[in-house]
Amino acid sequence: MAPRKESIVLFPFMAQGHIIPFLALALHIQKTKVYNIILVNTPFNIRKLRSSLPPSSSIRLLELPFDSSDHGLPPNTENTDVLSYPHIIRLLHASTCLETGFRNLIKDITNKQEEEPPLCVIADIFFGWTATVCKELGVFHAVFSGAGGFGLACYYSVWLSLPHRNTKSDEFELQDFKEASKIHLTQLPLSISEADGTDSWSLFQKKNLPAWVDSNGILFNTVEEFDRVGLSYFKRKLNRPAWAIGPILLPTENRTHAGKEADISPDLCKKWLDNKPINSVLYVSFGSHNTISASQMMQLALALEASSKNFIWVVRPPIGFDINSEFRGKEWLPLGFEERVKESGKGLLVHKWAAQVEILSHRSVCAFLSHCGWNSVLEALNCGVPLIGWAMAGEQFFNVKFLEEELGVCVEVARGKTCEVRYEDIKGKIELVMNETEKGKEMRKKAFEVKEMINDAMNDKDGLKGSSVKALDDFFQAAMSMREKTGKEKR
Repeated sequence: MAPRKESIVLFPFMAQGHIIPFLALALHIQKTKVYNIILVNTPFNIRKLRSSLPPSSSIRLLELPFDSSDHGLPPNTENTDVLSYPHIIRLLHASTCLETGFRNLIKDITNKQEEEPPLCVIADIFFGWTATVCKELGVFHAVFSGAGGFGLACYYSVWLSLPHRNTKSDEFELQDFKEASKIHLTQLPLSISEADGTDSWSLFQKKNLPAWVDSNGILFNTVEEFDRVGLSYFKRKLNRPAWAIGPILLPTENRTHAGKEADISPDLCKKWLDNKPINSVLYVSFGSHNTISASQMMQLALALEASSKNFIWVVRPPIGFDINSEFRGKEWLPLGFEERVKESGKGLLVHKWAAQVEILSHRSVCAFLSHCGWNSVLEALNCGVPLIGWAMAGEQFFNVKFLEEELGVCVEVARGKTCEVRYEDIKGKIELVMNETEKGKEMRKKAFEVKEMINDAMNDKDGLKGSSVKALDDFFQAAMSMREKTGKEKR
């Protein structure tokens, strides 16, 4: 009789930027064929996840009851993608009500497995309370961060002490993370810059972050070789292991576009790229639910045209308009811009959604102007593509800092959705990276070196295991050791 498979429970927060790395991790673990994998979420997100799984997948999807209307949210809003910024924190607070359902679910799995609880629970950075529940139930628990070590270390440290509240200067140091050097006020996301310790975000994080100490460690979707500084912060801060297991990226066939069908097919996009010289195209995208202001959009368009570079730009309506509504180019772009771009063949405007991985992996793509969300960063670095950083929210500002100051694969062009930008400055940064400047050549070289680090870390051939493969093995070994220890104590 075959040995019983251990169960692993994965529980992401209800946002696409969080669900995607969890789904990628679930599919990655599924390949081992050693574990039963259970993905947990609210009903709407489970339906969405079901469409992302191949029919042959053995991953189980389990729902936790949730009604957004009970929490002052619009009906059927269970994902940040469909919420305005002020509602996002409300969804975070509302998510704590999932605790009872989660506890019952773990108990139910335990009962069905003849008193054996799941081998481990892997939960989101916003679900600190799951660590406390798992500690009570004797289940091995890990926080899984879709963010990198350095970016999350800055984010975590700033939330713990709100250091910008205690200085008159525009710059400050993180007392428990001096390696990050100085941080400027403009590098803080809105949720932190407006925080005073009594606001809604602060109240949430005051409960969430301290609960991480109840976890058995943190999994990071990053590579140890280039992210040691951030990983070491958490090892000493929490006195817990920090396993770098990345990059875990979602296979193309499992990507759903949440109804955001592109007006240009991936095949047409590839055909356009095939006709461009090597390293001649700039790819521009701000992620699945970010956009810029109308004035910033105008300046970016002027910069793209003035630089004379080939480009693909994923455009969405500017701030103040429904991001999923029709794009009105004649209103939001310079007069005649779309016509000139089409006529010259220099640019491709893609509405709503683009096949990002396919674009970044194409030989004609030279650079990526990005919000520097960690999923996008990993996809770029996995292809050896340098970045032009324009952070929007969360830890993205710290990612840009890390990529520019530590890795040398990025230059920053702007900060946030409200900053003023001039097209001359954007044009200058595009040319700095894409032209045969010393800086541009150095960035491309370093991006290639990081790509090699990634390949080495994920290597699992001929009996040789890279650092990320070993780290995932170590994680499962730690979970199994706790299982064996618990079993002995019971006996």
